[in-house]
Amino acid sequence: MNKNKSFYITTTLPYVNATPHVGFALELIRADVIARYKKFQGYDVFFNTGTDEHGKKLWEASQKNGQNVQDYVDEYASRFRNLKGLLNISEDIHFIRTTDLNHIVAVSEFWIKCQENGFIYKKNYKAKYCTGCELYKTDSELNEKGECLLHPGKPLELIDEENYFFKFSEFQDKLLEFYDNNPKFVIPDFRFNEIKSFVKAGLEDFSISRMASKMPWGIPVPGDKSQVIYVWFDALVNYISTLGWPKVCMNKVPHSNIGVCMPGEDLFAKYWGEGEVVQYCGKDNLRQQSAMWQAMLMACGLSCSNHIIIDGFITGEGGVKMSKSLGNTFNPYDIVDEYGAEALRYFLLKEISPFEDSPFTVERFKSAYNANLANGLGNLVSRLMNMLVAYDINISGISFEPIVSGELDKSYDNFELNKVMDIIWNKISELDQFIQESEPYKKIKVEPDQAKIDLLKMTQDLACIATSLFPLMPKTSEKIIELLKTRQKPETPLFLRKE
Repeated sequence: MNKNKSFYITTTLPYVNATPHVGFALELIRADVIARYKKFQGYDVFFNTGTDEHGKKLWEASQKNGQNVQDYVDEYASRFRNLKGLLNISEDIHFIRTTDLNHIVAVSEFWIKCQENGFIYKKNYKAKYCTGCELYKTDSELNEKGECLLHPGKPLELIDEENYFFKFSEFQDKLLEFYDNNPKFVIPDFRFNEIKSFVKAGLEDFSISRMASKMPWGIPVPGDKSQVIYVWFDALVNYISTLGWPKVCMNKVPHSNIGVCMPGEDLFAKYWGEGEVVQYCGKDNLRQQSAMWQAMLMACGLSCSNHIIIDGFITGEGGVKMSKSLGNTFNPYDIVDEYGAEALRYFLLKEISPFEDSPFTVERFKSAYNANLANGLGNLVSRLMNMLVAYDINISGISFEPIVSGELDKSYDNFELNKVMDIIWNKISELDQFIQESEPYKKIKVEPDQAKIDLLKMTQDLACIATSLFPLMPKTSEKIIELLKTRQKPETPLFLRKE
């Protein structure tokens, strides 16, 4: 056990320009599984998520809807906050919004420290800007029509103004040295190779502000109210502002008229300074998380993250990436309403690749649900519990310990949660097969003592399976454990078959 070891894990902050889609549910559930597993190991865990609420897209959307922009982001942020209950996410997850007062103070202080350290300057420039990505694009990142590869059909904005820039170019050697010293920094390896190649090719300074007259919805640049801090530079700071960084009061925040104080335990020192820091993100965030953010941390004099875990995309029909802008997403609220949260957790953890793109269709979901939950785990629990009750088997001596498997632990450590699920489901299949072969429902009539031994073995196996399921499917785990502790058969199947 690691009772004194701290562990920090965070998702990215989704942009609140639409309702949540299944792609973010995937990221949130995976991070939740790791958080629960680390707690099970005895770690002191801080689990973070939240919403990104500044930028031009949100300003334009609110104006189009005739809403006050704060009211607009409040409405959408609540939909993301509600995912905690919807998806059976850990109760103690921390939810930060980039419109929170402590975050605004942190971003201002972060800017000031980077500026004082000589990594921010101002210049005139021209650039092509994708509002969908909230990123500047080079010609190599555009298709033959001059459109963003991730947002085809969406016109680019041509920027011609004076803004502040971050000296990204000065961090090429520092980043490469950091990568060399931390061979497991980006997982999987092929994504790590991508970012190494990107950095080796040379880095360009990037703009970190917009003119307030053109983009008024954001945090003002300290000391220059004519400029607003660029959305990425703002949002990335959430990973430390959520921990109370910097631990300051108003009179220690230069250029700020915001009154705020960060009291209590120094969470930043505990979880970022002393703990293991893990960040989950999609592959379209590779550059921002593993290069830009790490350079920003270096510029501010702070330590870097320990691991960046890169998810692949969930694709729709024809292998097209699911995205809000394309309108081909699945709403997790609809899926949970039909199948339940545990079924969605199952599918995203077992049937979706941890690092490669994977398809998500209603047909594929339903097939996996019926085969492995309704006819699989659910049927197994019903059969075994019915026999235990019918034959009055005393199971009070069983223990609730997880499956002992070095391969399972290794899969967790490598963030290969599909392999964790495969190991557990192999145990479920083995138990089901044992019932078929031992036929306790027949043996109880002719060899009652041996039948009881077999049933006790099966019950202990199910207890191990249920305990191991807790980080992955917590409510299902709790239901099975409760049935075993009270020796009751389920009143209704754990997973009703869908026709």
